[in-house]
Amino acid sequence: MEKKKPSSDRVILISAPWPLFDHPSIQLGTLKAYLRTHFPDLIIEAHHLYLRLAEAIGYDIYREISKKTWLAETIYASLLYPQQLASIERVFDAETKSSSLLQKLGLKNLSQKVEQISEAFINEADWHEATLAGFSICLCQLTSSIYFMKEIKKKFPYLSIVIGGSTLTAESARKMLTVIPEVDFVVMGEGELPLRELVYHRLENSGKKDKIPPIQGLISRRKTAVGRDNSPWQLNDLGALPVPDFEDYFHMLEKFESNRTFFPTLPVEISRGCWWKQAQRSKKPEGCAFCNLNLQWHGYRSKEAKQVVAEIDRLTTKHRAFSIAFTDNVLPHKATNRIFKDLAKIPKDLSLFAEIRAAASQETLQAMRAAGAEELQIGIEALSTRLLKKMNKGTTAIQNLQTMKYCEELGIRSNSNLILYFPGSNEHDVKETLRALGFAICFKPLKAVRFWLGLGSPVWLNPAAFGIQSTFNHPNYKAIFPLEITDSVKFIIQDYHGDQEYQKKIWEPVKEQLRIWRAIYADLHRHPFTGPALSFRTGPEFMMIHQRRYQTAPLVHRLVGKSKEIYLYCIEHRSIDQIKEHCPSLDEKKLLSFLQLMVDKKLMFEENGRYLSLASAVNKKGVFTSPSRGFA
Repeated sequence: MEKKKPSSDRVILISAPWPLFDHPSIQLGTLKAYLRTHFPDLIIEAHHLYLRLAEAIGYDIYREISKKTWLAETIYASLLYPQQLASIERVFDAETKSSSLLQKLGLKNLSQKVEQISEAFINEADWHEATLAGFSICLCQLTSSIYFMKEIKKKFPYLSIVIGGSTLTAESARKMLTVIPEVDFVVMGEGELPLRELVYHRLENSGKKDKIPPIQGLISRRKTAVGRDNSPWQLNDLGALPVPDFEDYFHMLEKFESNRTFFPTLPVEISRGCWWKQAQRSKKPEGCAFCNLNLQWHGYRSKEAKQVVAEIDRLTTKHRAFSIAFTDNVLPHKATNRIFKDLAKIPKDLSLFAEIRAAASQETLQAMRAAGAEELQIGIEALSTRLLKKMNKGTTAIQNLQTMKYCEELGIRSNSNLILYFPGSNEHDVKETLRALGFAICFKPLKAVRFWLGLGSPVWLNPAAFGIQSTFNHPNYKAIFPLEITDSVKFIIQDYHGDQEYQKKIWEPVKEQLRIWRAIYADLHRHPFTGPALSFRTGPEFMMIHQRRYQTAPLVHRLVGKSKEIYLYCIEHRSIDQIKEHCPSLDEKKLLSFLQLMVDKKLMFEENGRYLSLASAVNKKGVFTSPSRGFA
């Protein structure tokens, strides 16, 4: 397998616009490092085209475009399908309503500039000796990747092109060979093993396409043995992966003028798949009902903690960067604490971003903060336990509020979502949500996001269970692509007929409450270093709860004796039976009266007989840290 090749052969890996420009491509970095371990003499080039484009059109413009999937897809679509320019412009105009920068620039001017930059890259790159060109296609990269494939094939028709990535599900992978004639091979699922095998046979047979045997996980334009190309082929052990190679990205960045350089965020991969989905294999639906983020993986795998820590240490030293973004859809259930405790031992002031489940413990969040976690995206999604059950999140509203409180207390920015218009939700779900929002006012506001139907998600697979009558490609695809493509391919973003008008109506009060929440939170934190809006200080005899309020004087509450003890005990949400057991001598009527008083004052949240104290702990030096472990 480790066959050496003539020095003139090369493999070119490409990531087209529009990913985040300040992150190297984890896909390209991982594939390049993996191929190099098996073909040490092979020239492997990783082209982060999006970085080159971002520098050329301006980072502010690029950032605005990359924020929105449909907006990003219109730019290259206008170059690919000029006959559909009118409908493409309608999508562009709709997506740029909130951006005066892009409205002023306009689709025509922007596309012309993008075309010039793209053509320059194609003309400058050395394609002649390449044995293969591989495109990683993820969200926002479909039309840009198709554009580059078409233009490259025009000039180099004998160059083989292989594509893969999260945008290509089993539903769409085969069709890509039909609607994009420039594609020769499509990877289904994970790319390392199929690509390694393809490169080996390309080198072994001097690049002759008709000499490539059937390869598991790879669909070829040629007829292959039935069944061999149907199932993905993935690594059993992620420990076999080398440290990603981001050298090409940094070499490009170094060539920019000094006023155009920046310090990138390094992507790091701990795991593949979703352990929550894996744990739900015997249930329907499996995993979160709306999620289709793990279609390319089978099962769940993760690296050992020591490998992750060593990789981060090595990458940050090599590239002289402290900012790390974990690419996992969800961090490992068991290894997370160990990873972050070990990261905290590295003598570097790391800045970490990750996505986590809302059920993360206080201990886990404390370990993450100590290691340098400054920003998290938490899988909140809803503040109604009824709705969370429909979503199969495996969490409750009180758990979500508890995690939001922990982040507020630890000074972690929680950039989390609240999904609106989830199909099958009703007035009861909205009522629960509105009640919880009244208690969440002291925490960082959630971002309202509209539910979108993902191809292959549990909702898409079982639409009737969620009140959906029919599913189809999102209408924007017809605006962007010709009919011969949209009629053949099932795309990653779907739409549906169902209860959408009803959903828009019932969720309107929540949208308004979210707007009010943002205004209140901004007002309560208009001065720096104010800390949480609801906080407490405690001592041996009593505790003080400080409650800042919107456009009115703050309140201060003093608790002593059993009242103080109960409040501190409920720093972690507790059932009424647990509270009674903790305070057996306390009269039940007095206990319930006290708890209700705390709920009425919005100092505690109650759900189904469980109570959560909402105030964050702060010591006399202003450092936020919870003492709850002393009352476990």
